[in-house]
Amino acid sequence: MPRRKDIKKVLIIGSGPIIIGQACEFDYSGTQACKALREESYEIVLVNSNPATIMTDPGMADHTYIEPLTVESLTRIIVKEKPDALLPNLGGQTGLNLSSALHKAGVLKKYNVKIIGVKADAIERGEDREAFKDTMKKLGIPVPRSEICLSEEDALKVAGKLGYPVVIRPAYTLGGTGGGIAYNNEDLRVLSRRGLNASLIHQVLIEEAVIGWEELELEVVRDEKNQKITVCFIENIDAMGVHTGDSFCVAPMLTVPQALQKRMQELSYKIVDAIGVVGGTNIQFAHNLKDDRLVAIEINPRTSRSSALASKATGFPIARVSTKLAAGLTLDEIPYWRKGTLDKYEPWGEYVVIKFARWAFEKFRQAKDILGTQMKAVGEVMSIAKTFKEAFQKSIRSLEIGRYGLGFAKDFNVLPLEDLKLRLAYPSSERVFLMYEALRKGISVDELHGLTYIGKWFIKEMQEMVEFEEEMLISGWEKISDDTLRKAKEWGFSDRYLAKIFKVKEQDVRIRRKKVVGNARFEPVPVSGVKEAAYYYSTYTAYRRDRAVWRPDPVKYRRGAGAERRKNTRNKHS
Repeated sequence: MPRRKDIKKVLIIGSGPIIIGQACEFDYSGTQACKALREESYEIVLVNSNPATIMTDPGMADHTYIEPLTVESLTRIIVKEKPDALLPNLGGQTGLNLSSALHKAGVLKKYNVKIIGVKADAIERGEDREAFKDTMKKLGIPVPRSEICLSEEDALKVAGKLGYPVVIRPAYTLGGTGGGIAYNNEDLRVLSRRGLNASLIHQVLIEEAVIGWEELELEVVRDEKNQKITVCFIENIDAMGVHTGDSFCVAPMLTVPQALQKRMQELSYKIVDAIGVVGGTNIQFAHNLKDDRLVAIEINPRTSRSSALASKATGFPIARVSTKLAAGLTLDEIPYWRKGTLDKYEPWGEYVVIKFARWAFEKFRQAKDILGTQMKAVGEVMSIAKTFKEAFQKSIRSLEIGRYGLGFAKDFNVLPLEDLKLRLAYPSSERVFLMYEALRKGISVDELHGLTYIGKWFIKEMQEMVEFEEEMLISGWEKISDDTLRKAKEWGFSDRYLAKIFKVKEQDVRIRRKKVVGNARFEPVPVSGVKEAAYYYSTYTAYRRDRAVWRPDPVKYRRGAGAERRKNTRNKHS
């Protein structure tokens, strides 16, 4: 299908101010949308209340308005600019909510503005908790037991039937705003009142708590021909009970069996068909390891925070491709560097990607450092490496919090094990550092899993890092072997961290590392949907040059090429 000829001018709504729960990932999406539409020769009208973003740069759109993001303001702009279409699913929750409000107010119909990418009723089926629940029921897809509530009294009655704890999920909000976990009537009164006030339609879902279950996500893209691909499988290392924006995540899924991944993919395709989104959709599942129960938690019929992660993790620009699809193109018309066109896309990679949240509790003194269903992160980092250990350690030193490894943070190493256990009883921004020191003091994998619900495979990876670190400390810097130093670099131990634990100068570590190991190599992540483009990540892990796939020209890009294909195996749950 060629690009749509019935539209010439497209309106894009930005995400507004940078706030906790909705930040620069949607500026990224909106900017990609502008670029994609310009490539297809459409005229662009952009509205955003925040001038501190690249999407409001003069050259990004044909007409840029820095105005309040309200129905009244947008109506005035629609009257003046007369756009043919509105692209609602690239500006986060703000863009989606305003598009829905404009539709319900009759503004779009009155001025003949088409919604492209996602239909108005699809927004309701994805964002309205009751509509979502009804849609899942019709599809035969299980969801957690829950009921819709429109008042505090209703919430108390429902919680009485479900039993505590329960989760409060307001409709039409982002980042878990207004939600939380209630353990008793007092908690529920506070949270239900807050959730009802936060909801655009004064509606909350009271849901059975599936705390401790695995949280798993898929990023799916669909076009007008009903062709569907799965861009990325994301495994949340933190279990249900911690908002995905705060959760420690990995892609691809490392411990989830292929059969379960296939099962989630089939359910996801049923969902996107029913919702009818053209472009990207994020689908979240909860999985109970004890009885293999799988339930759909929610969907985002738009680019989301996870979409930005999936895009960078895979080299698949979801926002850009979604915009092209909304403009009428189909997956079999967009180039794919591996197999011709994007309809043949499949998740692929020879590396591990980790997302780690960045908090700023030091700036919000009244906020409690306890993580739950309401997002508290102010941003996140993403690291790419050949192995989980290497990527994990890279993510920690990317946080810019003065820590270059997992050990000896805030003198946690001097705390007795019982104190560490007490602090591990609830999720916090310091949890992985506390876990590392608890493992150093001998806590078992099973006990730590029982305290945190984090998968045993991931805890064992941390345990191996702790044991290796302790072995290095026993040897001492002067007696450490070349093979041990090489292994330390392959496992992600930074020069600065090694200098810290050995109490030597960082320059001394660097000189020896360069002599024994050399510098990091740079490996490409090819970009899909465009011709011959890539970005790079560093690694110390060994590789070979024997893959017959497209690679960026090494002279043009001035980087080496080649890497060992990561074995496509999935570790089973312990």
